[in-house]
Amino acid sequence: MRKLIVIVLALVMAAALVPSRDVIAEGPHQTSPDVIELPNGFQPEGIVTGRGTSIYAGSLVAGAIYKADLRTGEGALLVPQQEGRVAVGLGFDRRTNYVYVSGGPTGQAFVYDGATGAEVGVFQLTTESETFVNDVIVTQRAAYFTDSFQPVLYRLPLLPGGRLPEPSEVETIPLGGDFQFVSDPGAFNTNGIEATSDGKFLVIVNSAVGALYRVNPRNGEAKLIDLGGASMPNGDGLLLKGHRLFVVQNFLNQIAVVRLNDRLTSGEVRKTISNPSFDIPTTIASFGASLYVVNSRFSTPPTPDTEYTIVKVDRDPDDD
Repeated sequence: MRKLIVIVLALVMAAALVPSRDVIAEGPHQTSPDVIELPNGFQPEGIVTGRGTSIYAGSLVAGAIYKADLRTGEGALLVPQQEGRVAVGLGFDRRTNYVYVSGGPTGQAFVYDGATGAEVGVFQLTTESETFVNDVIVTQRAAYFTDSFQPVLYRLPLLPGGRLPEPSEVETIPLGGDFQFVSDPGAFNTNGIEATSDGKFLVIVNSAVGALYRVNPRNGEAKLIDLGGASMPNGDGLLLKGHRLFVVQNFLNQIAVVRLNDRLTSGEVRKTISNPSFDIPTTIASFGASLYVVNSRFSTPPTPDTEYTIVKVDRDPDDD
């Protein structure tokens, strides 16, 4: 009997030491750091999540790209600084593991391998002297870029499987319809961009007028999204999850949550999300039940020692 008891206890203890299926899976609800530190002096603007638990941040300083792990908060430079380059908004294609980068005043787009950091493509989107390629969204068929100084979108058509086209394939799509362009010098117009899951429509924000638009990607026809009298001043990065649109309002240090109708022609601002750690957030990404924003700290004079962070906030389940 004593021997039987010993065997039973040993089996119980062994079972206790075997991780449960939930622990092995390590799903997105696992505890992760609320703040991810970026290199001092990094001057971030864009972020995007990638495969697994990867998140990428781009730097306005010579176009560097930083890659971190959302579970541990640890990271390292994926793409080093390169003279003459700028990294503003970021996009990601899970098919290829490519990171797409908006090149700001360079008028260019850069594409890197999300695992190795190797350059896989450079595209001259425009040769206009007044340009600021601000943000990008990748769909099944194309990557679309905004230009804050021109009333256009740039379309980079993608080949099957997300393969890159020849540089000459870049298309310019004039924004029409309801789109309102402010021509004042330095006015930031089109900023963040998102797309529906089927790629049928794009959603953009015009920072200069605080307006959201639904855009037909085939012809650039823009339809003003009726917010019932509300507006989106300081609208920056966008994140579309079903019918919920998250709008980062940078200098307001908040995220507006907009419930859109089925046709994306009207919406209601349901609430705003703020956090004491926000310091002029610019762009937004999601992982599991969390949202991540990057602090640009635009009101803080940049120095090589200035600290920058990515901040996590909880997303209400009703926001799905």
